[in-house]
Amino acid sequence: MAPKAIVTSTLPEIVANREDAARGKSLTRELTSGAAAALGVLIVGALLWAAAPESGSRGETLARFVEWTPALAHGFALNVLISLGAIAIGSIIGLVIGALALSHAFVGRVARLWVQAFRNAPWLVLIYFTTYVFPFEFTVFGTTLPFPDWLKVTLALALPASANIAEVFRGAVASIPTTQWEAASSLAFSRCQILLHIVLPQCVRRMLPPWMNVYAIITMGTALSSLVGIHDLIDTAQIASSTVARSGFTVLTYVATLVIFFAYCYPISQFTRWLEKRVVVG
Repeated sequence: MAPKAIVTSTLPEIVANREDAARGKSLTRELTSGAAAALGVLIVGALLWAAAPESGSRGETLARFVEWTPALAHGFALNVLISLGAIAIGSIIGLVIGALALSHAFVGRVARLWVQAFRNAPWLVLIYFTTYVFPFEFTVFGTTLPFPDWLKVTLALALPASANIAEVFRGAVASIPTTQWEAASSLAFSRCQILLHIVLPQCVRRMLPPWMNVYAIITMGTALSSLVGIHDLIDTAQIASSTVARSGFTVLTYVATLVIFFAYCYPISQFTRWLEKRVVVG
């Protein structure tokens, strides 16, 4: 009788299988915690709505809420638009400022001052500043172009976003071993070439998790835009509450507002944590 063949796995295969199993368990835990957090928010919201005094029937309140749902969705779409514009503009400016901050010349000191100033500036002050300092329209070659308030708020939020992205970029560059700079310098690469062709490609992977975290924070910060008359989700909820004038409807509307922001930002936070673990493992 022929002996049975013994199949053995190599050490790299065993390590890879264990890493895949660990990642699968981690993803399962994150999905479970996310579902539990969402369920908790819904339960708390339902209890608050049930405890709120109601002048009419609950069914009528739900019917009025359904009528306002498209307006609330349109308001939140404006929040998302502002957040995407702010993170896009802030990322472009932040990468430039972060690269300049690496310099030891005067331009480097100016860039570092930019980072410190806008990382510690109150966001609401920046929103008021851009809203009331910039004009409502521009005239370019005889053509009048409007400058809407939502775009001003986007620029206001892009300023702290740029400062935070610049600091993220600085941290990513600092995480690259100095031996790589020295080795590239010995091969006659200039400092700019080292940054563009060697350091920056490695920084992208390290920057992605904190960049997504900044985006989630910017998205929550868009709620401040309602204070300058932007018809975002918060402003629409205020208008709906004052129009319907029912305490139960007001509680339901603001609970729905909380759930909407949570449902948008929480997956980003969980995905950021997952990316951070992948970067550490990789």
